Amino acid sequence: MPHKYERRALQTAIAILALVPVVAGLAGAIQGPSMIGTGPFDISLDSHFRYLSGLLLGIGLAFWSTIPSIEKHRARFLLLTAIVFIGGLARAASLAAVGMPSKPMLGALVIELVVTPFLCLWQGRVAREAVGAGA
Repeated sequence: MPHKYERRALQTAIAILALVPVVAGLAGAIQGPSMIGTGPFDISLDSHFRYLSGLLLGIGLAFWSTIPSIEKHRARFLLLTAIVFIGGLARAASLAAVGMPSKPMLGALVIELVVTPFLCLWQGRVAREAVGAGA
């Protein structure tokens, strides 16, 4: 696939897939833990849930910030991927410790441990091709 088409495909994939943390983060920041269950919830749990949702929103926005010059943001992409992957490892630890979560949480686990690292590898390929093409 020529460089410009692969670059565009990656940009499109990031635009679409980053909707997951943006929408989930925004929903969690606004609704708190009630977005995934019924309350009442402890005030500290609510605070922590909304904080982590804000981080999730920030991660999605940071991925979106790479789109315009995606081939130039290798370091940012690696850092974001590491953050997401570490979060996925924590989610996997929960699965091992307390059991199977809901289907949306399992989907998130797949995105965190499989899809995001794949996108990072793809971004690296696009970045290398851009250097090779003199971009």
